[in-house]
Amino acid sequence: MAAIGTAARAASAVLARAPTAAKAAAVHGAAAAIRARAADILAANADDMATAEDMTPALRDRLLLTPERVAAMAAGLDAVAALPDPVGGVIETWDRPNGLRFERVRVPLGVIGIIYESRPNVTADAAALCLMASNACILRGGSEATRSNAAIHAAMIEGIVAAGLPADAVQRIGTTDRAMVGAMLAAHGLIDVIIPRGGKGLVARVQAEARVPVLAHLDGINHVYVDAAADPAKALALVLNSKLRRTGVCGAMETLLIDRAYPGTRALVAALIDAGCEVRGDPALDPRIAVPAAFDTEWLDAVASVALVDGIGGAIAHIAAHGSQHTDAVVTEDAAVAARFLAEVDSAIVLHNASTQFADGGEFGFGAEIGIATGRLHARGPVALEGLTTYKTIVRGTGQIRP
Repeated sequence: MAAIGTAARAASAVLARAPTAAKAAAVHGAAAAIRARAADILAANADDMATAEDMTPALRDRLLLTPERVAAMAAGLDAVAALPDPVGGVIETWDRPNGLRFERVRVPLGVIGIIYESRPNVTADAAALCLMASNACILRGGSEATRSNAAIHAAMIEGIVAAGLPADAVQRIGTTDRAMVGAMLAAHGLIDVIIPRGGKGLVARVQAEARVPVLAHLDGINHVYVDAAADPAKALALVLNSKLRRTGVCGAMETLLIDRAYPGTRALVAALIDAGCEVRGDPALDPRIAVPAAFDTEWLDAVASVALVDGIGGAIAHIAAHGSQHTDAVVTEDAAVAARFLAEVDSAIVLHNASTQFADGGEFGFGAEIGIATGRLHARGPVALEGLTTYKTIVRGTGQIRP
């Protein structure tokens, strides 16, 4: 870890000086290499999938790469390379009566450690985002995706080196020894920020043991609240999409809240069940419901809890008691209800008449994202290029001394 961290620190110094064009060329080159190596990446992923038969369908879906997903991965890198470079951007300027001029400027975080599970696309997304924000990164993927991550990483390095940037800008820890996770968490002075992406167990361990700052979310217990003034067709489409488009993503709906005054409750619940979702809650809503709701559970599967609430106040109170401050949505045609929900629900992402599945950096126009942050410091919501920078204050004077 000391050797890896030292090499990353040296690479981060090079990246901090690198012009935007060089960083963009590296990421575009990585995208081209991923396209050229698609067959190798898919073969490696097939080997990983063959040894992941005991995983749940949702987790297997996270691990799976298809030609379309590889193409989307490469397209995501091109999108990141085309984004405005945040490094060097001036956040604000001001002058003092004594003639001093102040300028707050964006700078890289430095060295970022990313610990993740299942999703091999994180290898590409994280590397591209870190590089474009002039950060070196150290990647530690899960053992279930070792071959896929190795193949993607090799393509990334090909593009980075071809652009004249150091290979150590993106390092991958190849060993599956879990001791390396502990070494990363203790690497104060070598790693500036740790970003975990994975299950609750991984994130909880990182948050408990890390000796360096952590940027993460623990759970994605996301809600859709269907108000009495919701359009029934719109509510049906949004609920089904929020839950079932991809059940294993962190933006999936886990709890459906319905206003007691909403006239289409039974039809809404029945539609979820008919679509293949196991609904948990009160069997009075549908005779096929056999299990009570569990409002503090992130299912990451075709399972959802459902509850009736007393209007917007009841919905807000329920989310405050059981939510994880990740993503919550309201479905209503009442502007006052929507305004209250957006103002009072304290989550990183709040939506009105839109699917929770939009909780993704690409859908925000950020290109790929490195994760969703639900804390209150530094960055919140989808973390992309700007979230991977900090700032320093530059002071220009003409010889002033402090009296």
